[in-house]
Amino acid sequence: MTKRVIASLTTISLFITACGTSESNMATDSVSTVIKDSTEVTSSVDEIAMAGSGSGTDIEIDMDLASSNGITDDYDAEDINSNALANTEESVDNSFSYTLCFAGDINFDDTWSNMVYYHNNGDNIYNCIDEDFINEMNAADIMWINNEFTYSTGGAPMAGKAYTFRANPQNVYILNQLGVDIVGLANNHVFDYGEEAFLDTLATLEADGIPYVGAGRNIEEAMSPVYMKLGDLTIAYVAASRAEKNKMTPEATQTSPGILRCYDTEKFVAEIKEASENADFVIALPHWGTEYSTKLETAQTSTAREYIDAGADVIIGAHSHCLQGMEYYNGSLIAYSLGNYWFNEKTLDTMLLEVEISGTGSTIESVEVQMIPGTQSGWVTTAADTPEEKERIYSYMESISIDVEVDDNGYIHPAS
Repeated sequence: MTKRVIASLTTISLFITACGTSESNMATDSVSTVIKDSTEVTSSVDEIAMAGSGSGTDIEIDMDLASSNGITDDYDAEDINSNALANTEESVDNSFSYTLCFAGDINFDDTWSNMVYYHNNGDNIYNCIDEDFINEMNAADIMWINNEFTYSTGGAPMAGKAYTFRANPQNVYILNQLGVDIVGLANNHVFDYGEEAFLDTLATLEADGIPYVGAGRNIEEAMSPVYMKLGDLTIAYVAASRAEKNKMTPEATQTSPGILRCYDTEKFVAEIKEASENADFVIALPHWGTEYSTKLETAQTSTAREYIDAGADVIIGAHSHCLQGMEYYNGSLIAYSLGNYWFNEKTLDTMLLEVEISGTGSTIESVEVQMIPGTQSGWVTTAADTPEEKERIYSYMESISIDVEVDDNGYIHPAS
C-alpha cells in the first residue's frame, strides 16, 4: 500500500571474474538488499557468488587483484563471499520512520457545490486543493480520509434526511490523485441513498483497491480492523460512528449491511482490543461531536479514554465540519475532529495531521504528531504559506485544546 521506498539500499561490492575472462575485464558488481513497497527482497550467499556472471557460470576470484585489496590466497571464494555477507549484515540499518497522514471530511457528490466548482474548473483537483497539500498526501506511507458520501448511480435519497450525498463511482479516481490508501465509512452519509447505493460504495472502493473501515455487508465486516503492513510493522485502523442525534444510518447486523455504531461502546472497544492484540500501532477513528461547534461533548472526552485504555495509540475524530481541540491521555493524542478538508464553500481552518512513527526492527521507539495547517474557503483548500498564517492556526488550535502546545513547526506536545 505504500507509495515510496521505505528503507535504504545496502550494497555489497565483490571483485569477481567469470571463467576464461582476463584480468583486464575485471569489474565491480553490486548485489543489493532492498525493501520497497513493504516487500523485502533478499540475496542469498549463492546469489551473491553468482553476481556479475552468466547463468550457470562458475566464479573464480582473481587472487592477484584480491591480494592487492588485502585478501590472501588462504581464502577461497566461499570465504570471501561469506565475509562480505557478514560485513554487510553488520552494516544493515533496520531502523524505520513512517508517516501516517489523515484528512477530514471530503465530498465528491457531483451536485454539491464543491464538485460543481470542480467541474467548472476543468475537472482538475489541483484547482481545488493546494498542490502542496496533494504532494504531502502522496508522500505519506499511508493516507486516510473521511469518505462522507456514497458512490452510486442508483438508490433513492433517504426519507426525512436534510442532506444526502451521492457521487458517480467514476469519481473514485480522485482518491488516487490524492494518494489515498484507506477511507473511513463509519459516518452519517454513507447510507444516504439506501442499501443499494451503500453496497455500490463498497464495490466501487474494492474495485479500485482502496480498503475501507467502519462499514460492511454485515456486522462482522463492519467491526473488523483493517491491518496494513509497513515493513515489519502492522498498523491497525478501526472506526465507528455516534454522530446522529436522530439515528438514521443503520448499524450492520449479522444479515444486513451498515456501519459500526459506538453510542454503546462495547463493540468498538472489543474491536480496539482485537486490533491491539494483532498490531503494533492502533488508530481509532470515531465519527462524533456537534456540527460547527468546538465545544466537546462529554461523550467524546469520556469514550476517548475508554478507547485508549482498550489499546488505541492515537484517536483521530471527524464529523463536526470544523476543527476541534486536542488533548493527551496517558501519552496518547486525541484529535477530536479534523473538520472539513474539501467539503463546501465555508471559510474554515483545516489541516493534514501526520503521525510519524520511528524505531528499530518492529519496535516503535518514538511517536510524533505534526499538523500541516491550511484553510478551506470558496470551494478551495490551501495550505498556509506564511509564518504568520501558520502561527495563527497553531495558536487557534492551542486555544481550543486541553493542555496542548503546538511548536513553530506544527509539532504537537502536552503542555509543559
